[in-house]
Amino acid sequence: MTADSAAIRAFRPGLIQRVLRSPLGRNRAALVGLAILLPLLMMAFLPGVLAGDPNAQDLSASLRPAGVDHLLGTDKLGRDVWSRIVYGAAPTLLGALVVIAISGLIGIPLGLVAGYFGGLVDALIMRVLDALLAFPALLLAILVVATFGGGLLTVVIALGVIYVPAMARLVRSVTLVHARLAYVDACRALGYTDARIIFRHILPNLVAAVVVQSTIDLAYAILDIAALSFLGLGQQPPDPDWGSMLADARSYLLQNAWPAISSGVAIMLAVVSVNLVGDGLRAQLDPRERER
Repeated sequence: MTADSAAIRAFRPGLIQRVLRSPLGRNRAALVGLAILLPLLMMAFLPGVLAGDPNAQDLSASLRPAGVDHLLGTDKLGRDVWSRIVYGAAPTLLGALVVIAISGLIGIPLGLVAGYFGGLVDALIMRVLDALLAFPALLLAILVVATFGGGLLTVVIALGVIYVPAMARLVRSVTLVHARLAYVDACRALGYTDARIIFRHILPNLVAAVVVQSTIDLAYAILDIAALSFLGLGQQPPDPDWGSMLADARSYLLQNAWPAISSGVAIMLAVVSVNLVGDGLRAQLDPRERER
């Protein structure tokens, strides 16, 4: 079984039906977000199925408007904009997912340790994180990328580290509450180790808050990756990326606006869909939202 066929099976009707029957599927806003987000994820995971070579050039067909031969027109080098939009989904969307994974892998343990132990440990961890928060995220990312060199990998790692404080502070605040509850005292009385209490008993109670925070951060990560690529610090030519495509389209915006519109709309749809899904998740996972 090929990777593409395996990925196609992941979107089988049975999975979609289960999503529709779930509480999240009954939230109209979240359902709209999923309807937008799933095709974008298919672009990211199955670009070879949905489009041709994004770097194939035909100078005789440059700057053509949208039509039958080219669904979204062509750029100044005659490259098909639809193909580049499809192949540009992976650097933006998957890159943003990796950013969230990095921030979670670092931020969640830091927040758990700071909130559980408190005292000097808490003070040291939070002062370091506060120092990172003192700088605007995008400006700090530009500084890191300019220091260590451009490229998608550098951008993703830099943003992942920069997003750590927000995740760690959230986890710490929830851990502070749970560390003082009766079930934690009972675990201590039974002789459980701190590691077991933290990862076996407190961590599962943080899932809802972490999921909601991750969707919020994911939308910001998509925007930040696109912004850094727009500035020439992310995905490098000729490989497509929504931000770099938008930057490239500025030079011929009056001759053919399709490349700029297409990449801009792709970024907008990705951010809006993630926010809608995030709102739906918050409505299901936050007890205060369910009571409204």
